[in-house]
Amino acid sequence: MSSEDTSTNPVVQAILGGTAPRPARLAAARGLLPLAQEELIEVLVALRASDDADIAGAAEETLLQQEPAALAGIASSPDAAPTVLTYLAARPDLARDIHESIALNARTPDEAVATLAGASTDGHVLEVISINQQRLIRAPGIIDAILANPARTPEAERRARETRREFFEKERGARQIADEMRARGMSAAAEFVEGAESIGAAGGLTAEDAWLIAQHIEVSDADVDDSWLPSGLFEELLEETDEQRRANVERVLNETAAEVAEAAPERVALIRSIMFMRVKDRIKLGQKGDREARNILIRDSNKTVSTAVIHNPKITDQEVEAIAAMRTVSDEVLRLVALNRAWARSYPVIHNLARNPRTPLPTAMSILPRLQTRDLKSLMQNRNVSEAVRRQALRLSTTRAGK
Repeated sequence: MSSEDTSTNPVVQAILGGTAPRPARLAAARGLLPLAQEELIEVLVALRASDDADIAGAAEETLLQQEPAALAGIASSPDAAPTVLTYLAARPDLARDIHESIALNARTPDEAVATLAGASTDGHVLEVISINQQRLIRAPGIIDAILANPARTPEAERRARETRREFFEKERGARQIADEMRARGMSAAAEFVEGAESIGAAGGLTAEDAWLIAQHIEVSDADVDDSWLPSGLFEELLEETDEQRRANVERVLNETAAEVAEAAPERVALIRSIMFMRVKDRIKLGQKGDREARNILIRDSNKTVSTAVIHNPKITDQEVEAIAAMRTVSDEVLRLVALNRAWARSYPVIHNLARNPRTPLPTAMSILPRLQTRDLKSLMQNRNVSEAVRRQALRLSTTRAGK
């Protein structure tokens, strides 16, 4: 008895196992044995492949006489034998609802669904098949069958192509690029490409984009510390519409217009390639990229991306000093810079933070006592900072003068 068979009836087991006498098998093929409907269909499907022509013919004829309602019940049954579902999938004369049930039944073998996808003349059935992305990924032959079927609907074709692109073409392309990068000694870049969600995705990175960005990756996975990343609703925080992504790209291009005007077209291409990546990939690049990549991503409107830049182990003190003075950077980045003990010991860093109107007020106020008197006096006249900062600078300066 096959492991795919479901009946525990000794008579059914004997017929399926080939130990039942010929008269019993012939009677079963003619539908004369007192069997439950599902057991009868299971037996008939097995006997239609018999070497005995009489038995096989009788089983085929009896199957064709079965009521559609009975077949529909079996097609949707969670206990149906896979052999029966395979048989029903190959029957082109069955109604749409039966074929839909077969496509949706978890016990239907993938090969049977591929057969149905290739033979069905009902576009709606193909749509139902295309919905089960997990099955399509497990058995890519189903994708091929849908795309080769002239009865496919635009929706069925879209789902099949998206699954192929996302889970097969993307994976294959990323692996090939990563292998070539490793062959050139670019191991950190290869790690990034292998894990990038943007490569091959709709509107994402092309192979050319991947190679362009690869030139600006200098940190390996082993040197990246992800412990700072937020937990909980992290996935929701990373959601981003195409419109938001385009606006982010244009904003960064505008902010770096002076640099771009003097740079080669590759500079503009790099900015666009980086900023059109998905959020997760921009976070990874922020942690792994070189100085040029960091200079681009520190301006990202997504706070998690810009925060990733200051967690890059290759970031320099000179970069942090420049970031502390930037008026387009996230206030969260400025707060974290001030909390870093090493950077907070740098006078140029805290001086820039104190003068930066983007620095959170509590952070700026905590920095003021550490400024030199001449810088406090200058800050008193600085109309770019808040009134509270100017007043505190005046108090501190006056207090020092009184002493």
